[in-house]
Amino acid sequence: MVNIVALSCVFGLGMCFSLFGSIGVKLMPRLAIDRGRFGTLISYYMFTCLILSLIIGVITDKVGYKPVAIFGFSAASLSIFLLARSQKYGSTVLCCFLLGSGAMALNTAGNTLIPVVLFGGKNPAAASNLGNVFFGLGLFLTPLIVSFLFRKTTYQKTVSLLGFLILIPVAPAIMAVYPKAAAGFILREAVSLLAQPVVLVGAIVLLLYSSIETSFCNWLTPYAKEMFSRARSNYDEGAVDAKAQRMLSFFAIAMMAGRLITSQVPSITQYGSRIIGGVMLVSAAIIFGMAVAKKASYVPVLATLAGLMLAPCFPTTVGILYSKHPANFGSVFGVVFAGAMLGGVVVPKAIGNLAKGATIQKSLRLLIPICLLMAGFVLVLGIL
Repeated sequence: MVNIVALSCVFGLGMCFSLFGSIGVKLMPRLAIDRGRFGTLISYYMFTCLILSLIIGVITDKVGYKPVAIFGFSAASLSIFLLARSQKYGSTVLCCFLLGSGAMALNTAGNTLIPVVLFGGKNPAAASNLGNVFFGLGLFLTPLIVSFLFRKTTYQKTVSLLGFLILIPVAPAIMAVYPKAAAGFILREAVSLLAQPVVLVGAIVLLLYSSIETSFCNWLTPYAKEMFSRARSNYDEGAVDAKAQRMLSFFAIAMMAGRLITSQVPSITQYGSRIIGGVMLVSAAIIFGMAVAKKASYVPVLATLAGLMLAPCFPTTVGILYSKHPANFGSVFGVVFAGAMLGGVVVPKAIGNLAKGATIQKSLRLLIPICLLMAGFVLVLGIL
């Protein structure tokens, strides 16, 4: 049962992280906001995740996994139900804060349980990759459900259904028996960990990675709509929205496949940094292709390739760090994930600001140097 809870937590996290990207093309006109203010909403959400990733770690250490998992499913569900009914920017910002709280509870419970309960704790990078296939599943199903239901029913009913779906695992979360939370986030220990090169470089790697993944999760659908709308001047907006939302599903299913493949590599913990370094170079080339593409027909292929390349980066990095700090991994995870959320606060907002004066397509070029920087830092992580 605890395995189900761990996997459900990262599934729910995937739903939370794809939510704004899935509904953005409908949310912006609903709130009468531009791309810049939509980017600000993402920043509010990611900043909440940054702060709560630290606080939830402390709470997990004190109360254990069970209350944290239950809170995560409940808070995320409530925030989505409220978002379904929100018609004002201010109330939507409050939904962002609540969603971030629930998401980080799910993140902490799921990603610290997975290396312990899968593969008997003996191959943390493979366990993290396999577990995060379910993150990809949440990322995949959310835009798929939305793209179908937006054409069948109202915005409110569609988003409310997502709130119901994320609440379902609360039942096994209540019934499961959990291992002891061996290491939650400890502030004093975290400060000392920042002086350790492995932790500091790991935090930088995940900061850079989160900048890329969060940008894809939230801007891929608007980017696809921009490309499809440009290709057909006389278009049915509902049909274009649905097609654009499915691009996030393409990205997510490729990410699931990539993580499933990576989880079967026995030596992934040992050689993971080299693999990630290589895929980031390929990712830079893919993003360049997205930024210069002239034909909308290229978008599904590029979205799929991006998901496949980015797939192993986060879970493999987490697994590498776990292998170096198994005794105090809760504190290590709290530090590096806070770094990851910082990237999600800044870069998606910057893309939105750049897109106001130009196009989303051109603004994606910001991600290319980030890919190259990450390739360098992850190779350093492998050496340390």
